[in-house]
Amino acid sequence: MVVGTAVDGLTGVQRALELRPDVITMDVEMPRMDGVHAVREIMRTVPTPIVMLSTLTRAGAETTIQALEAGAVDCVAKPSGLSHELAGVEARLTQAIQRAKETRVLPRRTQLTPLPTLRSGRDDRGRVERHAKHVLIIGSSTGGPPALSTLIPRLPANLDAGIIVVQHMPAGFTDALARRLDSFSALRVSEAKDGDIVATGHVLVAPGDYHLEVTAERRVRIHQSATRHGVRPAIDLTLESVAPVYGQNTTVAILTGMGKDGAAGAAMIEQAGGKVFVQDEATCVVYGMPRVTRELTRRARELPIDKMADALAAVIGIAR
Repeated sequence: MVVGTAVDGLTGVQRALELRPDVITMDVEMPRMDGVHAVREIMRTVPTPIVMLSTLTRAGAETTIQALEAGAVDCVAKPSGLSHELAGVEARLTQAIQRAKETRVLPRRTQLTPLPTLRSGRDDRGRVERHAKHVLIIGSSTGGPPALSTLIPRLPANLDAGIIVVQHMPAGFTDALARRLDSFSALRVSEAKDGDIVATGHVLVAPGDYHLEVTAERRVRIHQSATRHGVRPAIDLTLESVAPVYGQNTTVAILTGMGKDGAAGAAMIEQAGGKVFVQDEATCVVYGMPRVTRELTRRARELPIDKMADALAAVIGIAR
């Protein structure tokens, strides 16, 4: 049931205070107060699950990522106006609202923020990438962008591993997520492309609506086979491909998210001798994937998201 509407961001904040809805849907582009500032204000005054609606333009996607960092829990791409797209957006929005109702919104005082680094201090010119001997797989879903924005910038530039991020996110937004992470990280971050090598010091983000696998040659394969757990990309599929290639030289971090994706794959990595970390319940928007991962593994280490980078670096080591 719709309990209220607002014509702009400022009115939206006021209506949220008055009506205290279960879930808010919000456009990224609004007059008087844009979506990012409206999300921040709502999170400060009356924390509420928010689903963002956004165009798939570069600017729209980048603003959506900032809104997710500010506390929004999900995003849905707005249709261009074609009839078949209009029919599909209703179902996607309904699903996003249902997911949002199950999230736990962290009050602003406990929200975690990125740790910026001096982007100008990193020079990628003439960089020669080398195949990584160790791989770190980071899996996340609902609440993932702010968790990633806390974790990735804290990883050291000389981490001795290739890093793959599998974030459940619609097509069109993961490139903006990668650019955003790259802008304040010591590590290089980019959206993965078919044939990319798993390189030391390089973070590859699985593209939305594509599975990502690692081949025996330690390269990335991108494809659109059937969804797993109802999602694409699926963390389990990535981990299943990594296990026979990297074995004990694999570290897994399962972050906030709904469902069980990544749990079975993490157990497989643990059986191969790799290490498993999970985000703790207190800092999760949804303590689903980490909980199931703990249940299916024997030695998963649970940590708050702001403590995880140091622990991962200690296990993986530094490139010499």
